[in-house]
Amino acid sequence: MATVFMVQADSQEECAAELARMCAAFDLRPLLPPTRSTGTERWLARATAKAPDLKSGAVPGASCGVSGC
Repeated sequence: MATVFMVQADSQEECAAELARMCAAFDLRPLLPPTRSTGTERWLARATAKAPDLKSGAVPGASCGVSGC
Protein backbone atom coordinates (compact mmCIF):
# COMPACT_ATOMS: atom_id res chain seq x y z
CA MET A 1 0.00 0.00 0.00
CA ALA A 2 1.26 3.48 -0.87
CA THR A 3 2.03 6.07 1.76
CA VAL A 4 -0.87 8.48 2.28
CA PHE A 5 -0.56 12.00 3.72
CA MET A 6 -3.53 13.70 5.40
CA VAL A 7 -4.59 17.28 6.05
CA GLN A 8 -7.20 18.08 8.69
CA ALA A 9 -8.70 21.56 9.13
CA ASP A 10 -11.68 23.44 10.55
CA SER A 11 -13.00 24.65 7.17
CA GLN A 12 -13.27 23.29 3.65
CA GLU A 13 -11.35 26.28 2.28
CA GLU A 14 -8.47 25.87 4.73
CA CYS A 15 -8.33 22.13 4.04
CA ALA A 16 -8.22 22.68 0.26
CA ALA A 17 -5.51 25.34 0.58
CA GLU A 18 -3.33 23.14 2.79
CA LEU A 19 -3.85 20.14 0.49
CA ALA A 20 -2.67 22.23 -2.48
CA ARG A 21 0.32 23.53 -0.50
CA MET A 22 1.31 20.03 0.62
CA CYS A 23 0.99 18.61 -2.90
CA ALA A 24 3.15 21.39 -4.34
CA ALA A 25 5.79 21.18 -1.61
CA PHE A 26 6.18 17.39 -1.70
CA ASP A 27 5.28 16.61 -5.34
CA LEU A 28 2.13 14.70 -4.33
CA ARG A 29 -1.22 14.20 -6.05
CA PRO A 30 -4.59 14.61 -4.33
CA LEU A 31 -6.19 11.29 -3.42
CA LEU A 32 -9.29 12.48 -1.53
CA PRO A 33 -10.65 16.01 -1.91
CA PRO A 34 -11.71 17.93 1.22
CA THR A 35 -14.44 15.87 2.88
CA ARG A 36 -16.39 16.43 6.10
CA SER A 37 -15.25 13.93 8.75
CA THR A 38 -18.09 12.15 10.51
CA GLY A 39 -17.87 12.50 14.26
CA THR A 40 -15.27 15.28 14.40
CA GLU A 41 -17.09 17.75 12.11
CA ARG A 42 -13.67 18.74 10.73
CA TRP A 43 -12.54 18.61 7.12
CA LEU A 44 -9.94 16.15 5.89
CA ALA A 45 -8.15 15.50 2.62
CA ARG A 46 -5.53 13.00 1.52
CA ALA A 47 -2.66 12.90 -0.96
CA THR A 48 -0.18 10.30 -2.18
CA ALA A 49 2.98 10.20 -4.29
CA LYS A 50 2.65 10.72 -8.02
CA ALA A 51 3.24 7.69 -10.22
CA PRO A 52 6.84 7.48 -11.44
CA ASP A 53 7.60 8.89 -14.87
CA LEU A 54 8.57 5.66 -16.60
CA LYS A 55 10.01 7.49 -19.63
CA SER A 56 12.54 9.50 -17.64
CA GLY A 57 13.09 7.01 -14.82
CA ALA A 58 12.55 9.78 -12.28
CA VAL A 59 11.08 8.76 -8.95
CA PRO A 60 8.86 11.37 -7.23
CA GLY A 61 10.34 12.51 -3.92
CA ALA A 62 13.74 10.93 -4.61
CA SER A 63 15.46 14.29 -4.21
CA CYS A 64 13.81 15.17 -0.92
CA GLY A 65 17.14 15.91 0.74
CA VAL A 66 16.64 13.39 3.55
CA SER A 67 19.05 10.51 3.97
CA GLY A 68 17.41 7.30 2.79
CA CYS A 69 14.95 9.05 0.51
